[in-house]
Amino acid sequence: MERYWEIIQVAIEAVFANRSRSILTALGIIFGVAAVIAMMAIGKGAQKEILDQIKLVGVNNIIIKARVEKKKSTDEEQDGKTESKKFSPGLTLLDAKGIQSVIPTIEKVSPEVTYETTIINNGKRLQARLNGVTPDYFELFNLKLSKGRMFNDEQLEIGSPVCIIGPGVKAKLFATEDPIDNYVKCGNIWLKIVGVLENRIVGSKTTDDFGITDYSSDIYAPIQTVLSRYKDRSLVTSGSLSGGNNMVIFSGNSMMSFSSDSESEGETNYHQLDKIVVKVDDSKNFSATTKLLNQMLKRRHQQVEDFEIIVPELLLKQEQRTKDIFNIVLGAIAGISLLVGGIGIMNIMLASVLERIREIGVRRSIGATKRDIILQFLSEATLISISGGLIGIILGVVMARIITETTDILTIVSVWSILISFGVSATVGIVFGYLPARKAAEQDPVTSLRHD
Repeated sequence: MERYWEIIQVAIEAVFANRSRSILTALGIIFGVAAVIAMMAIGKGAQKEILDQIKLVGVNNIIIKARVEKKKSTDEEQDGKTESKKFSPGLTLLDAKGIQSVIPTIEKVSPEVTYETTIINNGKRLQARLNGVTPDYFELFNLKLSKGRMFNDEQLEIGSPVCIIGPGVKAKLFATEDPIDNYVKCGNIWLKIVGVLENRIVGSKTTDDFGITDYSSDIYAPIQTVLSRYKDRSLVTSGSLSGGNNMVIFSGNSMMSFSSDSESEGETNYHQLDKIVVKVDDSKNFSATTKLLNQMLKRRHQQVEDFEIIVPELLLKQEQRTKDIFNIVLGAIAGISLLVGGIGIMNIMLASVLERIREIGVRRSIGATKRDIILQFLSEATLISISGGLIGIILGVVMARIITETTDILTIVSVWSILISFGVSATVGIVFGYLPARKAAEQDPVTSLRHD
């Protein structure tokens, strides 16, 4: 054991005696390990974001979104070439009820209507989104209350002026008081706060295309409250009767129209609902349920495809597969860096053998065996490789931190990535250091002593 320790000491002295060469030799390993750790951290962060997004959109949810049409320009209206279109009532509460009663694979249905509004409390003003929903909405999107209570059936049915606020709204408007049973002016209507949602972090890359929104800054009221007290785009207004392009329909004993006051930014929205979220009983039924939904809604909408069906979980899984492929490519590139670093170690060590032939001859002449020479040079290569690996680990962790701080990319450095990269760096030193070590051991002692 003492003999081996002596060999290691000789190897350490040789490494420190040629600091510049040792550092240059280790650079390939340093950057290779750092790249592996940083790339694996990016991949781990991307995986966490996808899993969080799947939780946010809810398990087995399907989103049916209203498709808003662009307004026809005056020239298009007057050129006589506008095509006649079939009439569609758009997404309505009747669609939601029909889906619930007709399709057996659907567990829950949550209709939703959203309007931008202004919330006022004690002189404080806040821009927010008012969402008309049912209690099923909170279950579908895994939203829980931190305090207060949910809408009851009576409040939902008669459209009571009550609401549930997000934690962001509470922090800005009720920082020092309990908001429960207090009132906020939402648009022109005073709403009583009955509940506050739990705080939940939503990643900056989440998107409304998947049905994901920043729940923290929203306010929620019963859907009947929003439709009856704020705006119902399916009802008749004086503007809709006077407008030439507005449609009027009859449903049962009531007359409905697409109101012109819902038009904005070159778009006309005649849908009563903005979105319908349905929960499928089993993910295996996604494909069949999506086809049934499409056929049913096309039939109810006179074959007009003014809606879009989105399966968020499938989209997110596809995104995960894409990111996995990207991470594999990045990992392969980082792995090549380690390979190049290993080749660099081998080349430098081979050059070192040629430079130190006389030293090898002296050590052999005083009793060192071939095994001792192999161990010495192998120890030098392994020491350089391990030192480079340790420095690379520190650099990789710092790089991951910098990426998170300077960009919106989430990075998570795992223990496994550190162990794998360190293990690979040590292995590279042993594998690529063996050939130079063997070449050194095979030098003829007599010839080596004569070498200048």
